[in-house]
Amino acid sequence: MAWHRAEACSRRLAQIPGVGPIGASRLVMKTPAPETFRSARHFAVWLGLTPKDHSTASRVRLGVITRAGDEALRSVLVAGATAVIRHVRRGRGAVSPWLVAYSSASRRNSLPWR
Repeated sequence: MAWHRAEACSRRLAQIPGVGPIGASRLVMKTPAPETFRSARHFAVWLGLTPKDHSTASRVRLGVITRAGDEALRSVLVAGATAVIRHVRRGRGAVSPWLVAYSSASRRNSLPWR
């Protein structure tokens, strides 16, 4: 925790809902320079959070996440995101309108974390 308090980038990342000091410290320690990634999508691929592609020429099929990348970092970030989603569903905390719309009752059947 002393390292986290001394590192400005880690403190800034910890302010993101669901990241916290452990997730922020792991992100700063394990992630290469942000300039390495051309987009957020490339960063998600590096983390292993994108679905596997089982598509054919006529049909698009996406599978489970690829699980490439650092397992500990990914698990901390997924746990934090799951906690934020639970808070939204219970009506606690200020969150983005996108997340509220995504977890609304109309989409409830398609959510994997029900």
